[in-house]
Amino acid sequence: MSGAPHHVSDVMTRTVAAVGRRAPFKEIVRLMRDRQVSALPVIEGAGRVVGVVSEADLLANEELRDDPDAAYLQLRQPVDVAKAAALTAGDLMSLPAVTVRPDATLSEAAGTMAREGVKRLPVVDEAGLLTGIVSRGDLLKVFLRGDAEIADEVRREIGSYLAPSSAVRVEVSDGVVTLAGRIHDTALVPVAARLVRAVEGVVDVEFDIPREGTAP
Repeated sequence: MSGAPHHVSDVMTRTVAAVGRRAPFKEIVRLMRDRQVSALPVIEGAGRVVGVVSEADLLANEELRDDPDAAYLQLRQPVDVAKAAALTAGDLMSLPAVTVRPDATLSEAAGTMAREGVKRLPVVDEAGLLTGIVSRGDLLKVFLRGDAEIADEVRREIGSYLAPSSAVRVEVSDGVVTLAGRIHDTALVPVAARLVRAVEGVVDVEFDIPREGTAP
């Protein structure tokens, strides 16, 4: 593995604020404020994650607590109406808990966040025990890699896949990789593109490769 973070365990926060099922409403709000987070894992026993309570879950209580008319309630999801009367984390939390394993790739974690519409994921081990938490901001850390570091990894990744007679220069500017020069077999260009895009921190890839029969 190179110096770049490739897995959730490389970027996650290991000291995690969490609450138990019986944590009261005000304690949850206070902990969110103090830790400056928008969601908290709900745990039981030795630390098994059973749900997640978020600001959205808490706001359902605030929005509906003033006894709106029946017509308004019919427009809301039953789970939102139930949460309006909830007083503890166990009743407020969203189920099932959407989690990720420490060995998941950053792209897998990002895909889970996108599909589930969440901003952070509890990280759990094979027993479902909480080991950390990863946020959208954590996943973006890979784009802080320097251009020189990215260029070195790109050269390593594509070097063994291109024919020895190929002469390709790797240039990186603000995360955008340009492969310039000559590739002996142009059928390898799509392969090279996939390899480059798989390098952590690459924003885009461009080619300055002359067509066969033209001067380099």
